[in-house]
Amino acid sequence: MMVRILVVDDDPYTLKLFERLFRSKAVDLKLASKAIEAWRYFREGEFNLILMDQRLPDGRGLEIIKEMREERPLQVAILMTGFADVSDAIRAVREGLFDYLCKPFKNLDALEAVIEKALEFDRAYREINRLREALDQRKACSTLIGRSAGMETMMGQMRQIAPLDTTVLFEGESGTGKSMIAKHLHDLSREEKKAFLVVNCGGLSESLLESALFGYERGAFTGAIKTTPGYFEKADHGTLFLDEISNMSEKMQCSLLQVLQEKTFSRLGSAEMHSSDFRLICATNKRLADEVEAGHFREDLFYRINVITIEIPPLRERGEDIILLALHFLGQFNDRFGKKVGPFSPEAIEALKGFSWPGNVRQLQHVIERMVALHPGGPISAIHIEQIGQVIKKQKKERRKDKEISPYQEEREAFESDYLRRLLIRAGGNVSEAARISGIPRQNLYVRMKRWGILPILRSFSPKFFE
Repeated sequence: MMVRILVVDDDPYTLKLFERLFRSKAVDLKLASKAIEAWRYFREGEFNLILMDQRLPDGRGLEIIKEMREERPLQVAILMTGFADVSDAIRAVREGLFDYLCKPFKNLDALEAVIEKALEFDRAYREINRLREALDQRKACSTLIGRSAGMETMMGQMRQIAPLDTTVLFEGESGTGKSMIAKHLHDLSREEKKAFLVVNCGGLSESLLESALFGYERGAFTGAIKTTPGYFEKADHGTLFLDEISNMSEKMQCSLLQVLQEKTFSRLGSAEMHSSDFRLICATNKRLADEVEAGHFREDLFYRINVITIEIPPLRERGEDIILLALHFLGQFNDRFGKKVGPFSPEAIEALKGFSWPGNVRQLQHVIERMVALHPGGPISAIHIEQIGQVIKKQKKERRKDKEISPYQEEREAFESDYLRRLLIRAGGNVSEAARISGIPRQNLYVRMKRWGILPILRSFSPKFFE
């Protein structure tokens, strides 16, 4: 689909500049010199990006964009002006505009970079909406939102094996959504209308896990007041999901192996044999092969359940999915709390991408929930994300208390990267101000930011950015 851009400015030179800028690109460019023309184009179809001058012959750009966004709330827009008015810049950001640019544009490469960022922002919003519409709400789970290579690979594997009844093992860190993904695999299968039963092997003692899986006869043990079928029995012709199977005791591992080999079992307190034919899905937050090597998991059971192994990528390896997930959770919690928080400002997005998310999707979900609950409403700035960052860092410090100290160079690099991100956020994206606060010469600061892939993230408040 061709990108559509609308440029509105009463300055013929500016319109010519954008015409030359997009001449060799696959862009459907519309140029307007008045607000009335802009409205005509706007109502003819959607635009991926609108760049509008603040002072037009028949209106004020900021007010016009505000009205347009009332019709299309997700419209990405940039305000332009030849007058460096900080109050307009602040209002533009508060209204949720992507950026604020000052004319004349003396650095066209920088201008193109801003436009590309805005278009990337638009693509992210459109992707989350596409996912919301495309996924059946009964089957959709936030864990599956994403377009990163790791997620595409995982989803491709799941589609391929879903119709089969083979055993599947999911390996992934805590918080990656293993149980939700297992449920999605079941929903894609031929047994989607059959039972999907979940047993958390790490949350039950050995005796409780045994009675839950096998069931028991009345009087089998103290408290067994009536005969109760277990999960093996109830999962017949359906799916049994054993979460955190690596926490299963050696005795239970042996019992499970016997059931899988013979497809028969008996309830506790009974010698009568029952048969059950179910699909087994397992999950663990450890590498099961390493657990076998360490003698913590039976090798024969490992080979029995390791028919197909799917690795769930951690969120830190899904950089381009973070914004999609954040937008999804933002909409979810706005609906739940009856609030209107958002959208994310560009600097807020950069800050979200800067975290390593050790708690993965679950942590991101909780962070967005907390932010929406405490936010008064309106756009989300870097300050809100910085506050979240303090919580995340506190959690990380608590987790690292008992861990080994990393090599000096590794610790130093981690500190410098984190420090520069926080510094730039505190300075509002203004490199000169960041240099003043830190005492680092401006040119040295640029070199260090380039080394860590950190760029100025609040161009709106830096009118001299294009000089």
